[in-house]
Amino acid sequence: MAKKINIKPLADYVLIEPIKEEEKTKAGILLPESAEKEKPEKGKVIAVGPGRRDEKGNLIPVSVKVGQTVLFKKYGPDEIKVDDKEYLICKEEDILAIIEE
Repeated sequence: MAKKINIKPLADYVLIEPIKEEEKTKAGILLPESAEKEKPEKGKVIAVGPGRRDEKGNLIPVSVKVGQTVLFKKYGPDEIKVDDKEYLICKEEDILAIIEE
């Protein structure tokens, strides 16, 4: 059973669990986990903040929801580690798209 994470993002921040895809070369060679790889650009939303406030103080809710798979800017999110597991936290504006499956 998955352990519940006790991180609640503030404002329009989103907590993402990165999805690491298998890396293959064009020749079909599978690269080992220890090989130098690019940062992931896809992940699953774990938690979202309530949203940001506009100039009048109105709350603008975050448009992504927990459980959705998203594409994000490669160097936008900050990396954090909780219980030896890596997560990413970013502003909603760093999320480029929702992947509908």
